[in-house]
Amino acid sequence: MMERSLQWLLLLLLFAVGVLQSRAQPDSKGTYYINCGIPPKTRYVDNTTNISYDADDGFTDSGSNHNISASYMDSGHGRTYNVRAFPDGVRNCYTLRSLVAGSKYLIRATFMYGNYDGLSKLAVFDLHIGVNFWTTVNITDPSHQVTKEAIVVVPDEFVQVCLINTGAGTPFISGLDLRPLENRLYPQVNATQGLVQLARLNFGPTNGTIRFPSDPYDRMWDTWIDANDTRWNEISTRDLVQKEDNDPFDPPMAVMQTAIRPRNAADNIQMYWEPELETNGQTRGFIAIFYFSELESVPNNASRQFYINLNGVLWLPNFFEPRYLKADAVYATQTMEKNRWYNISIDATANSTLPPLINGGEVFFVISTANIGTNSEDASAMITIKTEYQVKNNWMGDPCIPKAYVWDRLTCTYSISDRARVTRSNLSAAGLSGDISSSFGNLKAIQYLDLSNNNLTGSIPDVLSQLSSMRVLDLTGNQLIGSIPSGLLKRVQDGSLDLRYGNNPNFCTNGNSCQPAKRKSKLAIYIAVPIVLVVVIVSVTTLLICMLRPKKQGSMEKSLNPQNETTRYVSTSGGYWDNSSLQLENRWFTYKELEKITNNFKQVLGRGGFGYVYHGILEDGTQVAVKLRSESSNQGAKEFLVEAQILTRIHHKNLVSMIGYCKDGVYMALVYEYMSKGTLQEHIAGENNNGGYLTWRERLKIALESAQGLEYLHKGCNPPVIYRDVKATNILLNTRLEAKIADFGLSKAFNNDTHVSTNALVGTLGYMDLEYHATMQPTTKSDVYSFGVVLLELVTGKRAILHNPNPVSIIKWVQQRLIQGNIEDVVDTHMHSDYDVNSVWKVTNIALQCIVQASTQRPTMTDMVMQIQECIELEDGHRAIRNAYNGFNTSDSTDPNSSYSTYVTDQSDVVDHHNAAFETEHILRTAPTLGTGPAAR
Repeated sequence: MMERSLQWLLLLLLFAVGVLQSRAQPDSKGTYYINCGIPPKTRYVDNTTNISYDADDGFTDSGSNHNISASYMDSGHGRTYNVRAFPDGVRNCYTLRSLVAGSKYLIRATFMYGNYDGLSKLAVFDLHIGVNFWTTVNITDPSHQVTKEAIVVVPDEFVQVCLINTGAGTPFISGLDLRPLENRLYPQVNATQGLVQLARLNFGPTNGTIRFPSDPYDRMWDTWIDANDTRWNEISTRDLVQKEDNDPFDPPMAVMQTAIRPRNAADNIQMYWEPELETNGQTRGFIAIFYFSELESVPNNASRQFYINLNGVLWLPNFFEPRYLKADAVYATQTMEKNRWYNISIDATANSTLPPLINGGEVFFVISTANIGTNSEDASAMITIKTEYQVKNNWMGDPCIPKAYVWDRLTCTYSISDRARVTRSNLSAAGLSGDISSSFGNLKAIQYLDLSNNNLTGSIPDVLSQLSSMRVLDLTGNQLIGSIPSGLLKRVQDGSLDLRYGNNPNFCTNGNSCQPAKRKSKLAIYIAVPIVLVVVIVSVTTLLICMLRPKKQGSMEKSLNPQNETTRYVSTSGGYWDNSSLQLENRWFTYKELEKITNNFKQVLGRGGFGYVYHGILEDGTQVAVKLRSESSNQGAKEFLVEAQILTRIHHKNLVSMIGYCKDGVYMALVYEYMSKGTLQEHIAGENNNGGYLTWRERLKIALESAQGLEYLHKGCNPPVIYRDVKATNILLNTRLEAKIADFGLSKAFNNDTHVSTNALVGTLGYMDLEYHATMQPTTKSDVYSFGVVLLELVTGKRAILHNPNPVSIIKWVQQRLIQGNIEDVVDTHMHSDYDVNSVWKVTNIALQCIVQASTQRPTMTDMVMQIQECIELEDGHRAIRNAYNGFNTSDSTDPNSSYSTYVTDQSDVVDHHNAAFETEHILRTAPTLGTGPAAR
């Protein structure tokens, strides 16, 4: 007996645990009841509805909890005694997960001010569902409870409800509910249209609001009549009112079992309302649904027939006769015609012997849900990353949409035909700690991921190898361990990924040394030690013999090889270079080989401070550029060795690659990849390609690629490199007009991000940073300054120094003309006004930010890359709109006015999204079709 009792007790305990666990989680469809502002981790059950309410701390990570003032406690109930307020930030959101994507949900928010802050300051703010406007909350009475409800299709496995601060008071919220609806319900609701409740009414006797469990969807039906109102007769029944299978509205039985009718048979039933205004001042479209069921047994010689009128005009073309104990609905299948007011009148027909009746009704205004949020996988990944690392900032709501609220440190791309994608994430020095989240591997469109200078630990997850779009992964300055995953290593080796991993003390970069050392047997040691001793003795003896042997000068000179030459040169740091310390892995050329590959230096490509540059062809047919130092060059062995060393250790698609070098006696040369389209300066001036000029799209692409090259020098090199001579003649273009930075003779490596001291001022007039000129201390911001000048050259088509007729800098020339606020005065006329004015303005503003006198106020090259990317998106949007108006679409980014040939580009490197057209699509969307009349069922 005792044993059986213990078994029952154990079963009860297990049952109790199961109940608690089931109540701790939403059901499989996602049902939530949230009491906002109560203490964290709190849960309670409402005695009337048996609904379990949860604290809101697991759904939002911003705002603060408050209790309403004691003087307003009597006006509310348990759920309105607390609020969560959001004094900081423009957008603050709740995220509700575990939903079924593409399903319909009822969302309800409750607000009661109750002077929670003691300021007696009422508020007006907006609500958004995801990225779409829901409604405006206007608190006019501190003791009044305001409820807002919407029915929408949720596109993802989560939904976000956001409070938007419009500058008219602090947003706050008392409660938030979410209930799933069957997809057959409310057929007016679809992916692009939602319904916002204006009224949901129960006509008939009731003890109060009808809701769950009487309504399984927990719709709240308010009583329309006053018990003391003598105009109406109340009708009710306990009989079952039958509903059709798959009823599109499924009204609760408690609503259909009651009704009202006028006491005076000659009277009618009237309802009216005034619509809310949209932000543009227009009235909103409406949807109305009215429920009817005959609850009285009507004699054969009697009838109840009536018309339904809208603003004095027949809404239902024919009269309506309710069926006995059958649920019927008359409803608008489409948006009702927009009016300044609405009056529904239900009038008996001339043949009707009984007055009209009504059981219930719902009135909604229509909202657009056509705005599409960020790609679901990207959004889920970013929300998970935000949660894992507890990122605050403005990381609320959708990561990319609306553009005004895009998350800090993210760059998104926008397209007409696809959802927004996260393409860049700059989380450098963001305070991240712990392992690298595997959720980064779900950002399939990411091109640039910067996780540098955090406290990330563990190994690099192999899932990052699957991000085929990623071009840059910066992991420098963390505490990572392990080695580079094979998938990432393969991409680094084939040049498709720029992986940065410096300053990770315990990270292993040598695959062989990453393996634990194998224990060697003592026998192996006994064998190895004598062999080593013998080798050492033989080597020392040979070296002594060589040193004591008489030297023959001539034969010694012939045996010298630049790779083991020990001639010393002054270094940029004031010490000495010796050629044996170069350890260059590139090919070494003799002077005779250079003569052969250049056809005795026949074709001159250009000339710089180092000397002439010649065209050459290697044995395998590869074209090269040979930069040969001339005897009169003001750049000597020092600059030669600096450039050789820098180009040996840096590799980036937007930096010219060094193929080899020559140090043969007095001859010094560097051999580069051949850039067939010459310098950017030539193209800006129309001196290349038969006088053809670059289009604005081409200029933006060149600016982006140049910025990426400089960004790599500043952030991807260890130690970082200051280029010190950014100018249009040092940006070269290949056959596909891809930009690469060349000529690193004046570059300078440094150990921190502050400054380096130099003994001489280097650079080019017109591009030189004024702060550097005054302090003799170049910084990365010196390169930013010079790059700003290049941007102005791209906009204007003019050189850094203009002769007009007196010399004047392009900076001053642009500033003088922008005083009038007309960008057309500075834009290169050779572009024939074929550009997006917004993108040109943005580039000009970026350039002016680069050339401010105080370097600390200038953007970084990482900022430049992100902003230029946005300019490209603006330009692409402009082109998409123009093409749409012309009746065609094209993916060709080459402008018809350009004389340049069209080349097939690597689409993984060229972003071609149309965000501006995305916005215009919704602006031009036709208004909802006006309903010709309701449907009766």
